[in-house]
Amino acid sequence: MSELDLPPYSLDVETLDLGPGVKAIGMELIETESREPVRGKDAIAIWAGVFPALVAQEAFVFDFFSHLDRVRDFCASHKIAFREAAGRCIVVPQPSDEQVRELIERFEGETFGLRAGKAVLIADTQLESALSKRGLDAYQAATRAILFVWCANWKMAGSPF
Repeated sequence: MSELDLPPYSLDVETLDLGPGVKAIGMELIETESREPVRGKDAIAIWAGVFPALVAQEAFVFDFFSHLDRVRDFCASHKIAFREAAGRCIVVPQPSDEQVRELIERFEGETFGLRAGKAVLIADTQLESALSKRGLDAYQAATRAILFVWCANWKMAGSPF
């Protein structure tokens, strides 16, 4: 790559104001020149690498709050541990790197969240109930209790937080 050549993709990171005492960023994977969201195989490969880097050694979970039958069936058939939470939420605790990739690949068109930090080791019935009712909006009140939340809506290919 010469000095003037740009990489094909960029990870845009910006700070977000979610209120006093809340540190938050938004991340979006985009094509460098067109500024369009990256989708498909390349996006899956990049996000599958970003997630483990973000969580480092912290405990983490994926939260699914839509299309639960598909999530349940996929996890069962791929031997991915999960638990049902608050009626309309499925929590996938600590999936392996390969399982992270499989989940992202299978549910790239769905909305789901990722929480990390010691607090995720204990079921958060209040948050999980709110996720069941309000989806992504439920995370805003939870950001003080956990290390970070990353919400993926692959249709938008970015993060609302």
